[in-house]
Amino acid sequence: MGEPNWQNRTLFRGDNLKFLRAMNSESVDLIATDPPFNKGRDFHATPDSLAAGARFQDRWSWEKDVHQDWLDQIRDDCPAVWEVIDAANAVYMRPTKKNLSKPRDEVGSDMGAFLCFMAVRLLEMHRVLKPTGSIYLHCDPTASHYLKAIMDAIFGWRQFVNEIVWSYRSGGGSKRHFGKKHDTIFWYSVKHNKHTFNTDEVRIPYDAVIAKKWEHKFNKKGKVSGDVWDISRPANHSNERIGYPTQKPLALYKRILEASSNKGDIVLDPFCGCATTLLAAERLNRQWAGIDIWSKAHEVILERLEQHWLVTLGKTKHSLLDENVHYSTDLPVRTDSGEKAVPFLRVKVRVKEPDGPRWTRAEMYEHLLEQHGPKCQGCNRVFDDPRYLELDHNTPRSDGGLNHVSNRILLCGPCNRLKSNTFTLSGLRRQNQKRGYMK
Repeated sequence: MGEPNWQNRTLFRGDNLKFLRAMNSESVDLIATDPPFNKGRDFHATPDSLAAGARFQDRWSWEKDVHQDWLDQIRDDCPAVWEVIDAANAVYMRPTKKNLSKPRDEVGSDMGAFLCFMAVRLLEMHRVLKPTGSIYLHCDPTASHYLKAIMDAIFGWRQFVNEIVWSYRSGGGSKRHFGKKHDTIFWYSVKHNKHTFNTDEVRIPYDAVIAKKWEHKFNKKGKVSGDVWDISRPANHSNERIGYPTQKPLALYKRILEASSNKGDIVLDPFCGCATTLLAAERLNRQWAGIDIWSKAHEVILERLEQHWLVTLGKTKHSLLDENVHYSTDLPVRTDSGEKAVPFLRVKVRVKEPDGPRWTRAEMYEHLLEQHGPKCQGCNRVFDDPRYLELDHNTPRSDGGLNHVSNRILLCGPCNRLKSNTFTLSGLRRQNQKRGYMK
């Protein structure tokens, strides 16, 4: 297992994808995180609260928010994830004449943009988890169905452990539908049946009437909780509430950490927000790391830790007087060779792409069509409609291939799936020859 390449009990401020990519593989025991939900709105903290000034935008746009390297990583490292995103685009894309005349991956959708954002981060979260590790992903019905399919593709459907329903009573009702009073938390392990589960730490009392009637048959410590957790949100007047717009109760994340980590384990929250996961980790004697883009996140974390007598702050507020709590805006330096493969299997390193204007996917696609026509370069079949062809790499990105147009090819769907991120173009053609697929 890899060792962390950062100091334990650290908050990183900045883009969580950059920090995740900079973390050593297999260095985290548990990820418990509450990311954006794709609610299509902006969130602001309560004025004059501890979290005053905190805000984030939960809106997504394919044109503005999706980066080319995200699409390349998704298609290279986990093509099944792309299938989920493409299905979401098919459902959510606006069916205008202009949009229908373009390749779907060029038009995209708001839901597809959100899923791309989450997918590249989930790929890195899977990488940094130890083989005995787990992840708890908090979401709601807005995109939970797509996120579960993405997690099935990344972690494997056999690694799905539980769908936890967090039931709460707060929130208004409606005259047009049932009250929406639950969130969903997906629990996945890295390896089947290798994860931590501390049964006795998460027992709850039996129903008093049933326990009295069947006392001799019950464990005196209580029963293991089911997958529906009835935990109230922090009340408005509670000392726990700090005004953060999407704050979750400490009791909720305390139960997650008690169930799936042990003392001294490393807990990571890449969307740490108001630090509920980190506070729960500190109280339970876990090591932790959090990532957030908000400039004052470390101040909130320190004040919450001080409220619980876990750190001591001096006269100069927010000075990191506790030598075991760290704050950094610098990326850690990988010490595990920087790749998933062990060093002796690495045959190439990625080199810098040539200088000059960067071609878009659409420009590469049109250039290759002009050069070769609507022909699959893997099986040599010619198609009447160029939309049957997909843009891929000759040398896979996993082997150091560039995103440059000189390393791009057009393949039909079956050839692209066969090639995956394993074969070069020549290797794909040999496979097609063996299987009788070459025209």
